[in-house]
This record gives sequence, structure tokens and C-alpha cells, in this order.
Amino acid sequence: MEKNEKATFAGGCFWCMVKPFDQWEGVESIVSGYTGGTVENPTYEQVKTGTTGHYEAVQISYDPSIISYQQILDLYWPQIDPTDDGGQFHDRGPQYRTAIFYHNEKQRNLAEESKKALKASNRFQDEIVTKILPAYTFYPAESYHQDFYRKNENEYKLDREKSGRDEFIEDHWK
Repeated sequence: MEKNEKATFAGGCFWCMVKPFDQWEGVESIVSGYTGGTVENPTYEQVKTGTTGHYEAVQISYDPSIISYQQILDLYWPQIDPTDDGGQFHDRGPQYRTAIFYHNEKQRNLAEESKKALKASNRFQDEIVTKILPAYTFYPAESYHQDFYRKNENEYKLDREKSGRDEFIEDHWK
């Protein structure tokens, strides 16, 4: 039996990055958290200032015998605006930038190829700015951020509606 692997993505507010992956067979867990910054064990209060260098991110544990990293990449891209380097939708600041954090060379190569394919598709007029970076230490966010869409359904729905994310996805990815 193969052991689970990790995939780590930043796509703006981590609340909105859990549900799209949570519904797929082979995805064992999704943890909201922080990565890429200079502060050890950062808190949400620190990260939201935009001064720690961290991204809000999700770390996905998956069974590669059921769902491949390529399939997970294919799920990732349509959740974001890969041309926005200032944040995502109504969430602005460096903590809301997009990035793919690779855990090994195979993931790096697949991520680079998927980014090239997206560029070649001409789906977007602007440059694809999503970074592909080595995985850094990942710090789980506070418990109230975990599975937010399930625990706070109304707040999640309202935040998502006002963000403009769903309209963007509909206009650019459907």
C-alpha cells in the first residue's frame, strides 16, 4: 500500500481552498495554514498583517493510488485568478498571493508543465504570476479556521459571495 503524499497550494483565503478538494476520493485531509514566511509558528493575527511573508495555504494529504498529483493540479488552477499578484478577489495583500509549493522534483516538474500549458491555452491575456516554490515549513492555522465551510456555513457562503471568486470562476473556467 502506497503512503499518502502532500500537496500544498496558496490560492487566496484558505477558507475557499478547502471545499474544492474535499469532495474527491483519495483526498484524505486538508489542513488550512501558513507557509513561506519568516516567523515560526505564526498566528492568524500576525499573518493577516501581510508582514510575515507567509501565504495562507492548504496542505492536502492524498493517496496517489486513487488521485494523482496531476489531477490535484487540474483542480487547483480553476480555483484562482493566476494573473493577480496582489491577492485574490476581495482579499488583498501578500498573504493572499497564489503559489504551488512542491514537495519533490516530480511535483515541481508537473507544476511547471501545468503552468506552461495554462499559458499556452491563451485563457488569460495577462501574465500567469502564480509562483512555483519549494515547500516550506507548514504551520496549521488555528482550529476555528479548519473546515470553516462546514462549521460556519452561512459566514462562508456570505464571504464567498462578496469575494467575487465564484463569478470569476464562472467567467474564466467554466
